[in-house]
Amino acid sequence: MKDRPPSSYGAVYVPPHQRLRSVIVAPNFNSSSPSARLVDSRTTDTRTAALSSKFSPSPALFHAHEEKNGGTEGCKKNLIRKMPSAYSNAGSEDGSDHEMESFAVQSGASISDCIEEWKWKFTMLLRDKVKQEVVSREKKDRRDFEQLAVLASKMGLHSHTYAKVVVFSKIPLPNYRFDLDDKRPQREVSLPLGLLKRVNAYLGEHLFQKSKTKECFPDIASSRSSSSSSLGTDEGLFEQPDPLAASASKIVTEKVLRRRSQQLYDQQLSWQGSPEGRKMMQFRKSLPAYNEKNAILTAVSENQVVIISGETGCGKTTQIPQFILESEIDTAHGASCSIICTQPRRISAISVSERVATERGEQLGESVGYKVRLEGIKGRETRLLFCTTGILLRRLLVDRSLKGISHVIVDEIHERGMNEDFLLIVLKDLLSRRPEMRLVLMSATLDAELFSCYFNKAPVLCIPGFTYPVQTRFLENILEMTGYRLTPYNQIDDYGQERAWRVSKQGPKRRKSQIASAVEDALRTADFREYRKETQDSLTCWNPDCIGFNLIEHLLSFICENERPGAILVFMTGWDDINSLKEKLLAHTILGDPTRVLLLTCHGSMASSEQRLIFDVAPDGVRKIVLATNIAETSITINDVVFVIDCGKAKETSYDALNNTPCLLPSWISKVSAQQRRGRAGRVQPGECYHLYPRCVYNAFAEYQLPEILRTPLQSLCLQIKSLKLGSISEFLSRALQSPELLAVQKAIEYLKIIGALDQNEELTVLGQYLTMLPVEPKLGKMLVLGAILNCLDPILTVVSGLSVRDPFLMPIDKKDLAEASKSQFSRDYSDHMALVRAFEGWKYAEKEFAGYDYCWRNFLSVQSMKAIDSLRKEFYSLLRDTGLVDSNANTCNGWSHEEHLIRAVICYGLYPGVCSVVNSVNARDSRIPYPWLVFNEKVKVNAVFLRDSTAVSDSTLLLFGGSIMKGDVDGHLKMLGGYLEFFMKPAMAEMYMNLRRELDELIQVKLLHPTMSLHTHNELLSAVRLLLSEDHCEGRFVFGRQVLLKPSTAAVATTKPNMVPLGDSGPGGDNPKSQLQTLLTRAGHATPIYKTKQLNNNQFLSTVEFNGMQIMGHPYSNKKSAEKDAAAEALSWLTGGSQTERQEYINQMSVLLKRSKTDHF
Repeated sequence: MKDRPPSSYGAVYVPPHQRLRSVIVAPNFNSSSPSARLVDSRTTDTRTAALSSKFSPSPALFHAHEEKNGGTEGCKKNLIRKMPSAYSNAGSEDGSDHEMESFAVQSGASISDCIEEWKWKFTMLLRDKVKQEVVSREKKDRRDFEQLAVLASKMGLHSHTYAKVVVFSKIPLPNYRFDLDDKRPQREVSLPLGLLKRVNAYLGEHLFQKSKTKECFPDIASSRSSSSSSLGTDEGLFEQPDPLAASASKIVTEKVLRRRSQQLYDQQLSWQGSPEGRKMMQFRKSLPAYNEKNAILTAVSENQVVIISGETGCGKTTQIPQFILESEIDTAHGASCSIICTQPRRISAISVSERVATERGEQLGESVGYKVRLEGIKGRETRLLFCTTGILLRRLLVDRSLKGISHVIVDEIHERGMNEDFLLIVLKDLLSRRPEMRLVLMSATLDAELFSCYFNKAPVLCIPGFTYPVQTRFLENILEMTGYRLTPYNQIDDYGQERAWRVSKQGPKRRKSQIASAVEDALRTADFREYRKETQDSLTCWNPDCIGFNLIEHLLSFICENERPGAILVFMTGWDDINSLKEKLLAHTILGDPTRVLLLTCHGSMASSEQRLIFDVAPDGVRKIVLATNIAETSITINDVVFVIDCGKAKETSYDALNNTPCLLPSWISKVSAQQRRGRAGRVQPGECYHLYPRCVYNAFAEYQLPEILRTPLQSLCLQIKSLKLGSISEFLSRALQSPELLAVQKAIEYLKIIGALDQNEELTVLGQYLTMLPVEPKLGKMLVLGAILNCLDPILTVVSGLSVRDPFLMPIDKKDLAEASKSQFSRDYSDHMALVRAFEGWKYAEKEFAGYDYCWRNFLSVQSMKAIDSLRKEFYSLLRDTGLVDSNANTCNGWSHEEHLIRAVICYGLYPGVCSVVNSVNARDSRIPYPWLVFNEKVKVNAVFLRDSTAVSDSTLLLFGGSIMKGDVDGHLKMLGGYLEFFMKPAMAEMYMNLRRELDELIQVKLLHPTMSLHTHNELLSAVRLLLSEDHCEGRFVFGRQVLLKPSTAAVATTKPNMVPLGDSGPGGDNPKSQLQTLLTRAGHATPIYKTKQLNNNQFLSTVEFNGMQIMGHPYSNKKSAEKDAAAEALSWLTGGSQTERQEYINQMSVLLKRSKTDHF
């Protein structure tokens, strides 16, 4: 489900859960020695976390010692004098710092003194073989950061500033540091006492029954049972070994092959001798590829790898596979010949197979067939199969040697998709084991030398193309020809109200985008003096960020009124652009007239039957206009296309490994792609191509597109590598044509470990082996597996299928309000996924009444998406049935399919670690989300960071079905995501969660090892889980910056208690929380706390108290005084954590602790 706008439920905080590991120096709280110790940033305890609020981040509570281990006592004293204490680095929101008096002299120090001091620190850091970095939170160091960064660079160190922290390190620093984030979500979990007792009763009964049973399950780390050995690719995907040939003797087998080969030869000879065959052969001989037939066959016969560079129109895609097949048939090897030809897109595989079958005078499924996801036509005698690259990779999962395959042809390799690059590595390794197999690589435009060197100087054959002349016009020529004037306002593309944010981003005042920056230099040096003054003025205000809907509309109208007949192919960037432009054109007097114009679209998410419509010839007097993405760029020919309009951009996924964020942004195409688009106009007759950008911009394009393997997340690819048993992931990818960044590989491996697909040795787990058999992303595969185990499969099939196709919820521009109202009836519980389930169930019921189209029309749903979901559900169910997790009786795996809390838990199990905390805003226009967490399918950066397809979940859901849980530093403290997510609760509750999670994980593992095992022996465990999920009403709260403090009397780590300090409780300083807080701080010798209060839109007041670099926010109140008291009460609750009777003693202890922090740096 794509292109969904961000939720407006409330403010959400997205945790950056997979970050670079880094090493920091932290004080040793368990020793009296001031020596520092090294702590991994992923396991650093909460002592390094600071309070945070809705305001700007504060520095961390404890400053890391920057002292070299083993230094002299004099050096230690000098260092302590220079470095700030744990509470001396405060920073307020407005940037003013409240420094301790003992360090006041430093504020007046000169920059030169500071530089000399840091020069000494850097020297000590470089000499220390253990310490990796120096961290400072001092204001003066932030102020002088530029000078310090220059000094650090000269000394070979790296530097970075994070909010109010500066870091100097021996290793490169990421854009974000996990350990320096003072807004890490910390959750105080609360459950009703009665619920806790009931859950413990179920759990106790389960543990009792478990101890009494004598069932012996094998160790969960053992190998998979034989029940899963039947996992394979799509049923009927490739020809299976002939039972006759497998059981017969060699002589009989040879006779059978000779007989089949003779039959193929007779059929081929008969077709070639027929009138239709001779006519078709004349056409084939007119293609440039036919002139190179002998050279191609000779090269394939003499070399294991052949690279063919065939220009557009030469016929390589349809002819070369036929040359090889015909040659094998002519030499009586037709029966033993098996050719696989991969295409990057399903529409290419289908259309090319149809064309080749026609040229051979056959029906699809005879000697020529195709296979794409969800559909295919092939027969027992199929010898040439066209398929997508992913289908061939699926074949390799169960047949690593490609037994029986004689030739593999990889077409359009210049596109450098991830599957294609991965396939090349696998095939290169396979060739040494299969010396008789032949590999042919083809493309219209490729870097032949790069591929040739990769395959050990493989020969390269070049085939000249045949295209009719194409007249090329760039933007300056278009403006001259049509007289169209560009202004800053008529270039803004109209995406409709539901995407108004996209319109606002096109304004002239925003910062230069990547699109504009890429061509800035080319435009600055361009010379347009040969064109009219009006054209020069238009080019001056041309906006590269816009597609140019108005210009395209004007140009289409111009062509329809002034040019010769012929279809028009318009290249757009994505579905939003296509849909919005189509709506605009339909409102035009000429372009929207169905008697004059046939308007069609072509996108990768459309059904094959819809995509095929673009090949149909329009009626006489009607001009066909096709709006398409780069799917129409290669391998397909629309015979009646005469005009091509090229916007010059394409949606391209890139991956920010440091911030773990995929970015889906329009980017300029390459010169190769521009040439391919231009060539679409001259395939069957002379044509014209209109590039909606100046020639100087085209000259600035890169020659080739950046390979996908270098710009996308690698999780699925890494899982495929392990499933094929190809060894170390990093080592395998290092053998790629162009190796991906090591950091991206490490991120992918870390992700697979987090979700349980890989163990710590990077080997497939039991769960990982199942995931390799499911043709979906690992997270969606996890959903399917657990849905089958917990007997709630039906809705999970819908969710996974829905996330694999285009969003079925439509938002027409002119009916946006009606569409939103219609969708709201399905999404009533803060879950996009449950809304999808309800919408699909309604459609299925309507289909039984033959009212499916009417249902979709009323509810603004896509019929195509619903049908695609229905087809995928059947495919996924079939694959799960092959694993043994489900049987042919659907009722057995759907006993709990109506328990929405359990369905949410399965969704959480799959989407973790895609989790963010929900901070409900009092200013939110929508109601508060009654859940503390959102799990989401995708976090993507377009112009901003969006969360797509989210479901709200409770604390119990996340704790039981999220990632692994670790015990914290004290009783009642639990951690997830390496300590990033923290939960505080009563020790008994924490023990209950740990026990439940352990038993649940064991149940899942045993079920995976024994798919047919019944769950009746685990009824009490599952009852406890279901009860907890259904009755956890999220009564806890979020806190930020909560510390696990050491009590001075015992030097033991103590956790703060979640009790709030009531506004009226008495204590030191009177019964006013503000007075109590001031008493506590003044006893420690600190300055008076500062209160900052703001009035909210609902006329309530929200106050924040600041002291010692910390900010603690209270709750909204109706008056300013109460708001400040509440903030003070929150601060006291955080600092003391005790009951009213304990507060006096604890405040005295905290006072002593704070005093010691000034002098001893405790």
